[in-house]
Amino acid sequence: MNTNFLKRRCVLAAAIAFGAIGVMTSQAGAATDQIRWLVGYPPGGSTDAIARLLAAPISKTINQTIIIDNRPGAGSAIAAAALAQSKPDGLTVMSVDNGTLVINPVAYRTLQYDPDKDFRPVGVYAEVNFLLAVGKDQPYKTVEEFLAAAKESSTPIAYASPGIGTPLHLAVERMAREGNIKLEHVAYRGMAPALNDALAGVVPAIVIDYTTGREMIRSGDLRPLATFSASRLPALPDVPTFGEKALPGFSAVAWQALVVPHDTPDDVVKKYSDALALALEDTPVKARYEQLGLGMPKSDPQSFQQRWQDDKAVWQPLIKDLGISLGN
Repeated sequence: MNTNFLKRRCVLAAAIAFGAIGVMTSQAGAATDQIRWLVGYPPGGSTDAIARLLAAPISKTINQTIIIDNRPGAGSAIAAAALAQSKPDGLTVMSVDNGTLVINPVAYRTLQYDPDKDFRPVGVYAEVNFLLAVGKDQPYKTVEEFLAAAKESSTPIAYASPGIGTPLHLAVERMAREGNIKLEHVAYRGMAPALNDALAGVVPAIVIDYTTGREMIRSGDLRPLATFSASRLPALPDVPTFGEKALPGFSAVAWQALVVPHDTPDDVVKKYSDALALALEDTPVKARYEQLGLGMPKSDPQSFQQRWQDDKAVWQPLIKDLGISLGN
């Protein structure tokens, strides 16, 4: 299986899975002011597709047109800089994640936005669950076997990730440190080449999100060993968590959330927060989340703010300790 084929397969699978479409609009007779929803990643990826999935019910609730505006690059920093420069008039919102708010401010040497000063939280709307997996030809049948081999080996076992400083990379590094496990990080430029090499046996293991890896898991080409979530995934009830097998209480997930410019009025923030909460109760949205193994956390500005600050306390010291430095 070559890399280009896998890239096409991953993008096609994402488009089919999420039912991605070009623009989300409200019903006729909506307010004339269009809302621009910034996404810091290319069309077809999970961040873009989840935004499009939620934009439809939100648009219907607030009776305004929502247009998805993709501004990929620099780990979402380009889109975030655009949001920071936008008017706080309620007409610009953005999808953010751990990278935008927690990782980038520490990892990038120069950044054109300050999350704490430039953004207001609206709500967290998705948790992306990670798992450690191996190719079907690898000898590790269980996470216990993998961890034992990692501890006993004279050389670290290699694992692939979609890039340095990504939430997936940091999740494994934290797990390895807390569990005193020797692993070697092999960073790729994106998930497609990382997955390609894991399937081919070039690297023994990979950290991958369930949404991306689910078709390979179903086909048997990828063997999941353990999840990083706090509890077992309903889609993988037989796959244990690292908290069960190695580190009691351990969990690590990526999340996606909605923010607005910092000086956006309270009533506008409440409008979006209420509409987002309703969207997460939408039956088709809930069904798609379950299908793709996405977590649906509590959505409100206060819980989002608390989670944001808690994650900074956990991940930013690790990023500094690992010496991760990105950008120019």
